[in-house]
Amino acid sequence: MGRRERNRELARRRARKVKLKKLRAMHAAATNDADKAAIVEKVARISPFAVLAESEG
Repeated sequence: MGRRERNRELARRRARKVKLKKLRAMHAAATNDADKAAIVEKVARISPFAVLAESEG
């Protein structure tokens, strides 16, 4: 028996949360602007309204 739609939705949400946490850590540790820009693009694809701490300004 497969997963129900609600369980799949919750699993996707959990996975997105974990991935965003990793990308935020990578963004904070990135040293040059090119790496930070690439990470910001990835975050925008995963979650368009997510905010990175340093990208607000």
